[in-house]
Amino acid sequence: PGSADSRTSHHTMASKTWSQIWVRPEVYPIWAAVGGALCITTFFVTRQISTSPGFRPFKEGRMEGVHEGKARVKEGTQWREHSIRKFMRTQKPQIFPGLNAAMTKAS
Repeated sequence: PGSADSRTSHHTMASKTWSQIWVRPEVYPIWAAVGGALCITTFFVTRQISTSPGFRPFKEGRMEGVHEGKARVKEGTQWREHSIRKFMRTQKPQIFPGLNAAMTKAS
């Protein structure tokens, strides 16, 4: 029970478009977080499906059961020892090595 003017202004405020709500600078961090999560998820799922030695999409492969022959062990080792893991073994376990060095220097 308000005037016609108050109903019109309320209707105008409630009818924002999708882009008016979600395409604004203050929403960009949300887009970045969701986009990053989608990229990581896509990478992981694609890697699992395409190269995992334990993934068998066809019934024949699943019916074989668990094989522990040398070929399967080698395949599993190659899967586990991927290039990112090898690279990370050569790095110091620090997030900010430069900052850590600067903060631990004696004055």
